[in-house]
Amino acid sequence: MIWILFLILVFALLALDLGVFHKENHKVSMKESLKWASIWVTLALLFGIVVYWIYDVNWFEINKLNTPPGQAMLDYYTGYLIEESLSLDNIFVIALVFKYFKIEGKFQHNILFWGIIGAVVFRLIMILVGAALVHNFEWITYVFGGILVYSALKMIFEKEESEDFKEGIAVRLLSKVVKIDWTIRDGRYFFVHNGKRVATAFFAALIVVEFSDIIFAVDSIPAIFSITKDPFIVFTSNIFAILGLRNLYFFLAGMMDKFHYMKYALIGVLLFVGTKMLIVHFYKISTPISLFTILGCLVGGVIFSIYKGRHEKA
Repeated sequence: MIWILFLILVFALLALDLGVFHKENHKVSMKESLKWASIWVTLALLFGIVVYWIYDVNWFEINKLNTPPGQAMLDYYTGYLIEESLSLDNIFVIALVFKYFKIEGKFQHNILFWGIIGAVVFRLIMILVGAALVHNFEWITYVFGGILVYSALKMIFEKEESEDFKEGIAVRLLSKVVKIDWTIRDGRYFFVHNGKRVATAFFAALIVVEFSDIIFAVDSIPAIFSITKDPFIVFTSNIFAILGLRNLYFFLAGMMDKFHYMKYALIGVLLFVGTKMLIVHFYKISTPISLFTILGCLVGGVIFSIYKGRHEKA
């Protein structure tokens, strides 16, 4: 029941967002994105208090692991911070997708909205499967840890190249299902031509954004399982992080060159969390240490990016 209530809350917030506050397509300004990002962050922080309460009273017997309510709240906040930080890399990919498909600013919010609807569904499935694996196979933590360390090393050694998204697996699979017309630029996802439904570049961009989110979830979901094995905390922290992803994108999209070195902060987060999972049966790193380490990586990345930016400009 508590899972159903949370999903109702999420979809009600999204319906309010699109149906009331963003009914018309328009380019989201930095000021507007900052305002909405602040609202989503505030809601996420307030939900941490809700987590404390429902684990304290064991509402609908949610606290099956007998987690102290203070620990449950701390796990939620740490998971939220991990997901939010790892989402930064996803933001860079989204920017590349919109640039590649030439998506106008006024249509980007709508694409990200439907992308998040799909992300909620896919992540629910992945988290439930991940929780089942963690509870039934103790050795799976080594697999998850290895995935995170591998991802960090891949980020260190990979070269930055412009990607041809039309040749990517997502678009190639889509083109086998439906014909794509790249000339329609009016915001429609589909139109009918000669009695047949045809997809547009906007739907192709949506599919690529959705596909990239699934790829990034392979990193972020195991990372949160390093903090807690409670699927409800993993899911809620994950979902609240991606709910604010759209507005975080619009806020950071114009400043990406200023935070070029955040990549190394994300590498630090992945290496730390991956190592934590690999040594979990030999040495357990507490949640407060994890929280402050991740914060340290992010703050360090911001400071270093600003410093290097000013130095290069000089």
